[in-house]
Amino acid sequence: MSDQKPSQHYYPDALAHCYGCGRLNEFGHQIQSFWEDGESVCRFMPKPYHIAIPGYVYGGLLASLIDCHGTGSASAAAYRAENRPMDSLPALRFLTASLHVDFLKPTPLGVELEVRATIKEIKGRKVVVEQRLLANGIVTVRGEVVAVQVPEQLVEDLLKG
Repeated sequence: MSDQKPSQHYYPDALAHCYGCGRLNEFGHQIQSFWEDGESVCRFMPKPYHIAIPGYVYGGLLASLIDCHGTGSASAAAYRAENRPMDSLPALRFLTASLHVDFLKPTPLGVELEVRATIKEIKGRKVVVEQRLLANGIVTVRGEVVAVQVPEQLVEDLLKG
C-alpha cells in the first residue's frame, strides 16, 4: 500500500459527500483509491449486511465500488495528465456518464475485495476507466466507467456554498 493520500481525500469538502466515496459521508462506503504499479487500486471489506444470499456480496455494492472507484481514478488520472497536484485549483471532479458492470462469478462475503483500474482513454472532459474486482485473487466482476468532468462553473458554485 502506498503512503500517499487516497484520491478521494483531495476532493474539496463541498464535493466529498458521495455515498460511495465521500470521506464526509459518515453512513457511506468511504472507499479510497491509490496508485499502485500503474493502476488505481481500491480495497474494501464488505460488512455482513452487504449480503445477497448467504455467503455472497449483493451486486449493488459491487456496482457501487466500480462506479466510485472509476470516478476517483478518473479524477486522479486527469490531474496526472495535466501534471498538476491533486489539491490544485480548479478542482477536477468527475461524475459517471456510463456504468457497465459484468458479474462473472458470485463474490464471497468475509474477504477483502480489491478493485484494480486502468485508464483506457482520456479525451477532453471524458475519462474511460476499465476495472476488475477481485476476491481472493479471482476476478468476479469487470466494469467500465465513462466519467465526465463536472463543469468548472458548477464546481465553483458548490465551493462557494
